[in-house]
Formats: sequence, C-alpha cells, structure tokens
Amino acid sequence: MAVHRELFNRRLHSLLGVVPIGLYLVTHLVVNHFAVYGEEEFNRAAGFMGNLPFLILLEIFVIYLPILFHAVLGVYIAFTANYNLKNYSFFRNWMFALQRITGIVTLIFIVWHVWETRVQKALGVVEVNYSLMESILSSPFMFWFYVVGVISTVFHFSNGLWGFMVTWGITQSPKSQKITTYGVVVVFLVLSYIGVRSLIAFAYGV
Repeated sequence: MAVHRELFNRRLHSLLGVVPIGLYLVTHLVVNHFAVYGEEEFNRAAGFMGNLPFLILLEIFVIYLPILFHAVLGVYIAFTANYNLKNYSFFRNWMFALQRITGIVTLIFIVWHVWETRVQKALGVVEVNYSLMESILSSPFMFWFYVVGVISTVFHFSNGLWGFMVTWGITQSPKSQKITTYGVVVVFLVLSYIGVRSLIAFAYGV
C-alpha cells in the first residue's frame, strides 16, 4: 500500500509540474516577452491576463495550490533522494541532482517573485505592469537574481519533462529517452532565451 501511495504521489507530482504549472510557466514567459516590443504592448498583454474571468479562482486552483503541493513533495524528494552513481549514468545522475537543486532555487525565486508582485498588488502597494518590473530590475543584484531564477525555473521544468515522460511510461526504451533528452534541451534553450530576453528588455529597454 505504501509503495502504491508513493508511486501515485510521484506521478501526481510529475503531472502537476507539466499540467498546469508548466503550461502556466510557458504562458507567463510568453506574456513577459511582450516587453521586447515596448511598454504599451507588455501592459496590454499583462492586462488581458489580469482581466480573465474568475481570475482569483484560476490563480488559487490552477496555480497556487498545484505549486504548493508540487513544492512540498518536491522538497521532501530533494532531501530524501538517493544519489546512486553506480546504477545510473554520470549524465543522468547530474540531471537528477540538478533537478533537486534547481527545485529549491526555483521555490525561493517564485516565493520572492510572488511577494514582489501579486502580494504587493493585493495589498494595494503596486500595480503589476511594465514600470514595476523596470523598477525591480533596475537593481543589478535583482537583475541577476531574476536571471538565475528564470534559468533555474526553466531548467527544472524542461528536465522535469524528461522525468514526466519516464514516470508515466511514455518513454521506456533507451532510444526514446535519448530522443527526449534532445527535445528537452531545445525546450530549455528556447524558453531560457525568451525569459532572459524579457528581463533585458525590462532592465535596459532593448
């Protein structure tokens, strides 16, 4: 029974990392990328997302609760994981370790980012718009904090896609897993570019 419960939790943890959390991440990065086209375009895109029907319910049940479950179980996995260098390849062991490390970094980044944006907006302190992100990223420290946070988050999602495919039995053969590895590398590079390019636009207006 305990084994089945652990397998269920692992599969649910992996699934939530892709749907809905991963889909939200991609959407968030794409919306942020409108900053490349200027303040007006970003504010229009962000305003559209901010005016979706039932936004509070969507945020609670599609974003925050799944992230909370994924984060709590992820922290447990990170601190109880067995790093076995003998039974797995050197590369896969590194990916396993980096998945856990970036999970912790990503959690810290997300908590801070939500505090700076959504929480401050709820308190009536700020408006979540281009000017807010421009102000935050005007600090060199915060700019690089966000760069590390975005890349860490994208890596965690991309590498998590590989784990999702294995956990759910989609890729079982070594060949299919190798092909998936190439695919998630492309996902990582594309999303990292979109994310970092947006930060540069906010910080430097280019």
